[in-house]
Amino acid sequence: MIDWRLDRIGSALRGENPTVLARLPGGFAVIGDVQWLPGYCVLLADDPAVQRLTDLPRAKRLAYLESMDRLGEAVERACAEADPAFRRVNLEILGNTDPYLHAHVWPRYEWESPEIVGKPVWLYPASKWRDPASALSEKHDGLRAAITRYLTG
Repeated sequence: MIDWRLDRIGSALRGENPTVLARLPGGFAVIGDVQWLPGYCVLLADDPAVQRLTDLPRAKRLAYLESMDRLGEAVERACAEADPAFRRVNLEILGNTDPYLHAHVWPRYEWESPEIVGKPVWLYPASKWRDPASALSEKHDGLRAAITRYLTG
Protein backbone atom coordinates (compact mmCIF):
# COMPACT_ATOMS: atom_id res chain seq x y z
CA MET A 1 0.00 0.00 0.00
CA ILE A 2 1.30 3.43 -0.95
CA ASP A 3 1.69 6.01 1.82
CA TRP A 4 -1.14 8.54 1.46
CA ARG A 5 1.38 11.35 2.15
CA LEU A 6 3.00 10.69 -1.23
CA ASP A 7 -0.26 11.54 -2.99
CA ARG A 8 -2.24 13.78 -0.66
CA ILE A 9 -4.78 14.92 -3.25
CA GLY A 10 -5.23 11.52 -4.91
CA SER A 11 -5.65 9.87 -1.52
CA ALA A 12 -8.24 12.52 -0.59
CA LEU A 13 -10.12 11.88 -3.84
CA ARG A 14 -10.08 8.13 -3.07
CA GLY A 15 -11.22 8.68 0.53
CA GLU A 16 -7.90 7.38 1.91
CA ASN A 17 -6.40 10.59 3.34
CA PRO A 18 -6.98 10.45 7.12
CA THR A 19 -6.38 14.19 7.57
CA VAL A 20 -9.42 15.26 5.51
CA LEU A 21 -11.88 17.32 7.55
CA ALA A 22 -14.34 18.16 4.77
CA ARG A 23 -14.76 18.41 1.02
CA LEU A 24 -15.40 22.06 0.17
CA PRO A 25 -16.37 23.59 -3.19
CA GLY A 26 -12.75 24.57 -3.83
CA GLY A 27 -10.95 21.50 -2.53
CA PHE A 28 -10.21 19.46 0.57
CA ALA A 29 -9.84 20.98 4.04
CA VAL A 30 -7.25 18.91 5.91
CA ILE A 31 -5.72 19.18 9.34
CA GLY A 32 -1.94 19.54 9.29
CA ASP A 33 0.42 16.65 9.97
CA VAL A 34 2.09 18.85 12.57
CA GLN A 35 0.32 20.76 15.29
CA TRP A 36 2.95 22.86 17.07
CA LEU A 37 0.44 25.63 16.44
CA PRO A 38 -2.75 23.73 17.32
CA GLY A 39 -5.39 23.96 14.64
CA TYR A 40 -2.99 24.26 11.68
CA CYS A 41 -4.85 23.27 8.51
CA VAL A 42 -4.33 23.20 4.76
CA LEU A 43 -6.72 23.60 1.85
CA LEU A 44 -5.73 21.24 -0.97
CA ALA A 45 -6.92 21.87 -4.51
CA ASP A 46 -8.81 18.82 -5.76
CA ASP A 47 -6.68 18.46 -8.91
CA PRO A 48 -2.96 17.68 -8.45
CA ALA A 49 -2.18 19.19 -11.87
CA VAL A 50 -3.22 22.65 -10.63
CA GLN A 51 -0.05 24.37 -9.48
CA ARG A 52 -1.09 28.00 -9.16
CA LEU A 53 -4.24 29.85 -8.30
CA THR A 54 -4.15 31.30 -11.81
CA ASP A 55 -4.30 27.79 -13.31
CA LEU A 56 -7.95 27.70 -12.27
CA PRO A 57 -10.69 29.27 -14.39
CA ARG A 58 -12.21 32.31 -12.66
CA ALA A 59 -15.24 30.47 -11.19
CA LYS A 60 -13.07 27.70 -9.72
CA ARG A 61 -10.54 30.26 -8.51
CA LEU A 62 -13.27 32.11 -6.62
CA ALA A 63 -14.57 28.80 -5.20
CA TYR A 64 -11.04 28.01 -3.99
CA LEU A 65 -10.63 31.40 -2.34
CA GLU A 66 -14.09 31.14 -0.74
CA SER A 67 -13.16 27.71 0.59
CA MET A 68 -9.91 29.12 1.97
CA ASP A 69 -11.89 31.85 3.72
CA ARG A 70 -14.32 29.27 5.11
CA LEU A 71 -11.50 27.09 6.45
CA GLY A 72 -9.79 30.15 7.95
CA GLU A 73 -12.97 31.15 9.75
CA ALA A 74 -13.53 27.60 11.05
CA VAL A 75 -9.96 27.45 12.39
CA GLU A 76 -10.36 30.89 13.96
CA ARG A 77 -13.60 29.98 15.72
CA ALA A 78 -12.38 26.58 16.94
CA CYS A 79 -9.01 27.87 18.16
CA ALA A 80 -10.52 30.89 19.93
CA GLU A 81 -12.93 28.55 21.66
CA ALA A 82 -10.14 26.15 22.69
CA ASP A 83 -7.43 28.60 23.79
CA PRO A 84 -7.90 32.10 25.26
CA ALA A 85 -4.39 32.96 24.01
CA PHE A 86 -5.51 32.63 20.37
CA ARG A 87 -4.51 35.80 18.45
CA ARG A 88 -5.40 35.42 14.79
CA VAL A 89 -5.19 33.26 11.66
CA ASN A 90 -2.60 33.68 8.92
CA LEU A 91 -3.59 32.53 5.41
CA GLU A 92 -0.82 31.76 2.91
CA ILE A 93 -0.57 30.37 -0.59
CA LEU A 94 3.11 29.72 -1.16
CA GLY A 95 3.80 26.61 -3.26
CA ASN A 96 7.55 26.63 -2.79
CA THR A 97 7.88 23.01 -1.65
CA ASP A 98 4.83 21.09 -2.87
CA PRO A 99 3.97 21.82 -6.51
CA TYR A 100 0.19 21.52 -6.23
CA LEU A 101 -2.05 24.42 -5.20
CA HIS A 102 -2.57 24.50 -1.45
CA ALA A 103 -3.21 27.17 1.17
CA HIS A 104 -1.85 27.12 4.72
CA VAL A 105 -4.11 28.21 7.57
CA TRP A 106 -1.95 28.98 10.59
CA PRO A 107 -3.49 29.89 13.95
CA ARG A 108 -1.26 32.21 15.96
CA TYR A 109 -1.14 32.47 19.76
CA GLU A 110 0.00 34.88 22.47
CA TRP A 111 2.10 32.11 24.06
CA GLU A 112 4.45 31.98 21.06
CA SER A 113 7.91 33.36 21.83
CA PRO A 114 8.23 37.14 21.45
CA GLU A 115 10.94 36.61 18.83
CA ILE A 116 8.54 34.81 16.47
CA VAL A 117 4.95 35.75 17.37
CA GLY A 118 4.81 38.72 15.00
CA LYS A 119 6.77 37.06 12.20
CA PRO A 120 6.01 34.44 9.55
CA VAL A 121 5.56 30.92 10.82
CA TRP A 122 8.28 29.80 8.42
CA LEU A 123 10.88 31.33 10.75
CA TYR A 124 10.24 28.52 13.25
CA PRO A 125 13.08 25.98 13.19
CA ALA A 126 12.75 23.22 10.59
CA SER A 127 12.88 20.69 13.44
CA LYS A 128 9.27 21.65 14.33
CA TRP A 129 8.11 19.75 11.21
CA ARG A 130 9.76 16.54 12.45
CA ASP A 131 9.20 16.75 16.21
CA PRO A 132 7.10 13.73 17.28
CA ALA A 133 5.72 15.81 20.18
CA SER A 134 3.86 18.07 17.74
CA ALA A 135 2.72 15.38 15.30
CA LEU A 136 -0.99 15.09 14.63
CA SER A 137 -2.44 12.57 17.08
CA GLU A 138 -5.54 11.70 19.07
CA LYS A 139 -4.78 14.56 21.47
CA HIS A 140 -5.92 16.87 18.65
CA ASP A 141 -9.25 15.10 18.15
CA GLY A 142 -11.25 17.75 20.04
CA LEU A 143 -9.86 20.63 18.01
CA ARG A 144 -10.22 18.61 14.81
CA ALA A 145 -13.89 17.93 15.62
CA ALA A 146 -14.53 21.61 16.38
CA ILE A 147 -12.97 22.76 13.10
CA THR A 148 -15.01 20.16 11.20
CA ARG A 149 -18.18 21.25 13.00
CA TYR A 150 -17.62 24.88 12.01
CA LEU A 151 -16.88 23.84 8.41
CA THR A 152 -19.92 21.67 7.98
CA GLY A 153 -22.41 23.14 10.45
